[in-house]
Amino acid sequence: MDETAAIIRERIYTHRYPTGSWLRQEHLSAELGVSRTPLREALRVLEQEGLVKVTAGQGAQVITGDLDTLLDAYQLRAVVDGLAARLAAENNRGGGLIRHLRRAIEVQRAAVEPWTPRDYTDSNVDFHEHVVHLSGNDFVIGQLPILRMTAQVFAPVALVRPESAIRAIAEHTAIADAIEAGDGQAAERLARAHIEATITELKQKKTSAAEDAS
Repeated sequence: MDETAAIIRERIYTHRYPTGSWLRQEHLSAELGVSRTPLREALRVLEQEGLVKVTAGQGAQVITGDLDTLLDAYQLRAVVDGLAARLAAENNRGGGLIRHLRRAIEVQRAAVEPWTPRDYTDSNVDFHEHVVHLSGNDFVIGQLPILRMTAQVFAPVALVRPESAIRAIAEHTAIADAIEAGDGQAAERLARAHIEATITELKQKKTSAAEDAS
C-alpha cells in the first residue's frame, strides 16, 4: 500500500495525473499491477493527505487547484512553516545545519537569470522541505504533503513570475539567517510573513476574478 501510494503521489506531484483528473480504479489497477484492495487503501491515504477526493461509484479525483482550495492550503502552510522555522532555529543554535538551505537559495538565484521556472520551483520546494526537516518534529514533518501540494501540484495556478521569485529569494535568505542565528521568534515571524504574502496575492486574484465575473 505504501509503495502504491508513493507512486500515485509522485505522479500527482509531477502532473502526470493533473489537477481535476479522475483516477479510475480499474485503470490504475492495470497500470500499476496491483489488486483493488491495496489500491483502495492507497487512495484513502492520499485522500487523508488532501491530494485526491474519493467518491463512491465514481473513483478518485485529483484535487482541483482553484483559488479557494489554494487559500485554505496556504493558511495551513503559514502555521506549519512558521512553527518549522522556529523549531529549526532552536535546533540549530551554533549554525551547523544551514548549508542545505544556503544551497537551495543559490539554485534559486541561478534560476532567475535566465528565468527557469521549473528549476526555481524545484529549489523552492527543496528550501521549504529542508526547513521542515530541520524542525526535528515528526508531526511537523508529517505535514510535508501540504507543502508539496501547494508548491508543485498547484504551481500552474500560482503562476510564479520572476519578480515574485526575486522577492521570495530575499525572504528565504532572511529566514535562513534567522535560523542560523538561532533566533526562533524571528524565524517564525519571517516564515509566516513569507507565506502570508502569497495569501495576500491569492486574495487579490480572487477579488479580481469576482469583479471580472460581475
